[in-house]
Amino acid sequence: MQLNSARQAWHDCYYQPWDRQGSFIEQLGLLGAMVQATEKQRHASHAVHQVLAGGVQAAISRLPSQLRAFGNFMYAPGCSDDDREAAEEAVFNMAMSRSGRMTAAKVERCEYVAKGVMFRYRRMHQGGQSSAQDPFASPEWFKRWIDEVYGVTLPSCAWARDWEPFVQICFEVCEDLDKRALSPVAAAIYEMKEAA
Repeated sequence: MQLNSARQAWHDCYYQPWDRQGSFIEQLGLLGAMVQATEKQRHASHAVHQVLAGGVQAAISRLPSQLRAFGNFMYAPGCSDDDREAAEEAVFNMAMSRSGRMTAAKVERCEYVAKGVMFRYRRMHQGGQSSAQDPFASPEWFKRWIDEVYGVTLPSCAWARDWEPFVQICFEVCEDLDKRALSPVAAAIYEMKEAA
């Protein structure tokens, strides 16, 4: 496990490589019988990985549940539906608290806009370097995606007035949650590097 960035460390500390157990199940399914193989040797690098992963996991476990869910949604190799839903709820609630008054119909649609922004934000930051392009930078593509995935149509007569401010607020909320979730992980990485 390399300690290059907090995003990468979050992913790597939960990543489980293809191991002997998976190989055994595959052989059993393909051949209908067990094939004897030598045991996988555990080297010092495996022990070092476990120690580093444990330090990162400890930092993650101390986060408040909403931040932990957001981080897992963004960076964990296997995100649960519970984490995704908790992250979506956190982003939506924070975005609504930063927004002005709006009609009930618009609030209902804003929930799906927040989910769409989270999808966009995740795609832009996957891989740990935050260098990917926004997959739906165009309002037309974003509206089409929300309609296709959630079946919710966003009126587009005045996109810049009606929806763009809320989209921007959702991105700001995602950035705030991201920084708050990654900060303790980055601090743990710094401490581990200093101790080495």
